[in-house]
Amino acid sequence: MRPLLVSAVIAIVSTFAAPAVAQTGTVATATAPGKGAIAKTIKVQATITAIDKATRNVTLKGPQGDELAVTAGPEVKNFDQMKVGDAVTVEYLRALALELKKGGGLVVQRTEQAGGAAAKPGERPAAAVGRQVKVVADVIDLDPATQTVKLKGPQRTVELHIADAEQFKRVAKGDQVEATFTEAVAIAVTPAPKAAAPARKEEKKKPKGGC
Repeated sequence: MRPLLVSAVIAIVSTFAAPAVAQTGTVATATAPGKGAIAKTIKVQATITAIDKATRNVTLKGPQGDELAVTAGPEVKNFDQMKVGDAVTVEYLRALALELKKGGGLVVQRTEQAGGAAAKPGERPAAAVGRQVKVVADVIDLDPATQTVKLKGPQRTVELHIADAEQFKRVAKGDQVEATFTEAVAIAVTPAPKAAAPARKEEKKKPKGGC
């Protein structure tokens, strides 16, 4: 199910996660001496309004009526289980963690790991995919006036502003910073609710005897 995730998730989140659209999201931050992290989670829900089995196109509608067509690749084993009216839930996570390495000593490099999982044949359509990127950079300069640290990584040099004065004081030339970026997406499809059976009308009982 990776092609559906990679090609469609960004479009789904950007289309249905506008401020006017009903959604849930959280932002979490954490700090410790020489460490800092921030994570943001967005949860978006849509409904399947049309399915073209010939082209494997699926049309989704958000809470405000926005529609988006995505294509489910051949790797989507449970495509035939999708039905009009099914609910699609997309959860998107992005997180960044920074850690100061006093004295350095690590190899300046960039590494990336990726993984994913999909529903087994016969199960409801669902999938998850994620990647994690780690970068080790050298501290080559500091500007106390702006509390800016200049970092030289394996591919480029960047400037990082540290708002916390106490955290800035811990950094020195020759130190290193390890940055870890995590991105994960999960998609699940749940069946449409069954229509309630119409209530039976009770027959009026005729009174016994005369008029």
